[in-house]
Amino acid sequence: MVVRAFLLLASMLLVTPALAGVSATVDRSVVEQNESFVLEIVIEGNIGSEPDVSALDEDFVVGQSSQLSNTNIVNGQLSRSMTWAYTLMARRSGTLTIPAIRVGNDQSEPITIDVRKPRNAPPGEADVFVTAEVDNNSTWVQAQVLYTIKVYRAVATRQMSYRRPVFSGAEVLVEAASEEKVYDALLNGRVYNVIEQNFALFPQESGEISISPTRFEARVIANGRITGRKVFESEPQTITVLPIPVAPAAYADAAWLPARNLELSESWSREPDRLTAGEPISRDIVVSALGQLETQLPILDIAAPDGINLYPDQPELSRRLEDGGIRGIRRDQYAMIAVGDGDVALPAVELPWFDIDSEEWRVARLPERTLSIIGGAPVTPAPQSEPAVEPAAAVPAMPLSQAVSSPFWQQVALGLGVLWVLTVLTWWWSSRPRAAPKAPAPLPAYKLQARSLKAARKAALDGDAAALRSALFEWARLEWPDAAPRSLGALAGRLEAPLADQLRAVSRSSYGPDAPHWDGQAIARSLRSISVRSPGADPTAADTLPPLMPSR
Repeated sequence: MVVRAFLLLASMLLVTPALAGVSATVDRSVVEQNESFVLEIVIEGNIGSEPDVSALDEDFVVGQSSQLSNTNIVNGQLSRSMTWAYTLMARRSGTLTIPAIRVGNDQSEPITIDVRKPRNAPPGEADVFVTAEVDNNSTWVQAQVLYTIKVYRAVATRQMSYRRPVFSGAEVLVEAASEEKVYDALLNGRVYNVIEQNFALFPQESGEISISPTRFEARVIANGRITGRKVFESEPQTITVLPIPVAPAAYADAAWLPARNLELSESWSREPDRLTAGEPISRDIVVSALGQLETQLPILDIAAPDGINLYPDQPELSRRLEDGGIRGIRRDQYAMIAVGDGDVALPAVELPWFDIDSEEWRVARLPERTLSIIGGAPVTPAPQSEPAVEPAAAVPAMPLSQAVSSPFWQQVALGLGVLWVLTVLTWWWSSRPRAAPKAPAPLPAYKLQARSLKAARKAALDGDAAALRSALFEWARLEWPDAAPRSLGALAGRLEAPLADQLRAVSRSSYGPDAPHWDGQAIARSLRSISVRSPGADPTAADTLPPLMPSR
């Protein structure tokens, strides 16, 4: 036993610790002046040192702090880290910078914080109240609108429930745009605990969207006593959706792509400055748009220049949640093989898009690039022995003048000449480059989804359960291309109420004569504003958004 303990101690001493390093992150980079946020400082290796946060006092009020240590041994490598967490509140509004935090000889990178002036004030001396707001009351079809809900509590509450608003009017797609955020806010000298959640709204047609009040229900604990159940509501909201504007003449065929920010970038599997003919190289082109879903990003028109064979791969679609909403990302990969030598010009790649903040068209562009192609190694054919030919019997030679003047040989020569000319003409005609028929551009995913939802609404109104299932499964296949649900129950688990409950009723209606009846009119209304449940949410929670209260 002593020997085992000694060997374990020796192995711990022999492992090499990870190099020290300091990193800093914040849970929110956009806050209001009276709201708190958390700064986390992670120290790798040199965990015995404490961060020097004295430089924060100039612009921030430093509140409570906590620390958490972590030790890992992976493949004989010992790594230790210490995480320090500080609750901060800005002293003033504006663009503030959290300076580099020094720990020993290392320091973190500075962080920029956007501090805005307070917008919400409690109604009187309310203990609990709810606010809901949109970042834009006017927008365009397919352009993102952020809908923010906040629950303010200055007292403890019990038996809480939260009902999402109802969207009516123009058809709208609702997506979760953030994780649930919990922080403190100082209003009129009183501290409130705030629960915030953001949703991204994507109108599918022009018109007007009406958003009903958000409801928060709970029993309030005041003066040591618990009250009856109370209901708190926010103000309703209205959004005007404008039709798609006309694209500029230079990009008359451009796809409609409204966004807050768009980035177009490329990367190569290796440096493309000098390529060898016949050797493949891959080129990745990434479109990243803030305020767009990944399924709405258009397909780029990449043409293969002469001397290059181009082989596109399946695109990779993903999204990232940011302070400005959802950032859709599309990555297209192209395998390229040069078939000759010399310089080959890759044409510029241009993507027109509409800036919804400045309300003007812009063009993202990758500049033209010239590739230098060198010829591959020449292929030397293997020597082959010629078959032996037995000498033919001697034939008396005909005098040349007699052969030329013979009418028979003149006709043979004329026929061979005509055949040679016809062969050359046939070869030229068959080798001419022919323009391939231009295939019609595929419809973007959001248009296919809108078509499926329209078919689903019609099937619901007609009471056709089979057609309703088919249309909803087609919509779900476009929404989750990698893991589409295969039953109405599975689809209902990924959607919010009331549509989720109505789909479960449709699913149960096929079990027998005593199964509940489903309401086609209600389903058709709910299909005008589909809300996808955020990842990790409880699929059994009906008529509620993901839980707004952290587990205690």
